[in-house]
Amino acid sequence: MKVYHLYSGGKDSSLAAWILMRLGYEVRLVTVTFGTLEGWKFARETAERLGFEHEVLRLPRRLLEKAAEMAVEDGRPGRAIQFLHEKALEAIASRREVTRISDGTRRDDRVPYLDLPKARSLEDRFGVAYIRPLLGIGYRTVNELVQKLFEVEIRESEELEKSDYEVELRHLLRELGIDPLSIFPKSHYQSRVLGWKHEFIGREGRGFTPSGKPPQGSSSR
Repeated sequence: MKVYHLYSGGKDSSLAAWILMRLGYEVRLVTVTFGTLEGWKFARETAERLGFEHEVLRLPRRLLEKAAEMAVEDGRPGRAIQFLHEKALEAIASRREVTRISDGTRRDDRVPYLDLPKARSLEDRFGVAYIRPLLGIGYRTVNELVQKLFEVEIRESEELEKSDYEVELRHLLRELGIDPLSIFPKSHYQSRVLGWKHEFIGREGRGFTPSGKPPQGSSSR
């Protein structure tokens, strides 16, 4: 049972991938880029450390340009991020070999987030199952699980090396001569997973990663 999981390297998408793996799915992580930066390398690095298969999906730059127009028009990023997320899901779902897609959206998320009509539409239009492992989980529980499983770096969005839509959208806005802080919150923290926690690896053993091999940087006790 293979599932293609939209992946940024952050704590939510990493936790969702772990849950899918524990449920018995063969998880392939997919990081979307619009070709303006090579931020996808950070997601690939994290995927390798966690032992997951990973691929990069390149989408047309014009989609990012349309999102930038939305952000400038609105004076805030919500609609633009939602637009990019929906296009990313549709691009993965449209592939012939794909029958299951997933992401790390949570119960309390506002953006990006597909409501029930949009989720059903996605499944019906592309003939896929759309799986959201974190949909019934709140912020506090997500943090508890993340703290148990992963080594995580949390920094201001402007400073963190990560692989999500926001990085490329901020970059394009700068290219257009627009200060991203005029659109994005001035104080906004995000996360990047660096790997498994060593104490967690020690308790669970080497066969716990999807590949059946010890995670990179860990011992095979």
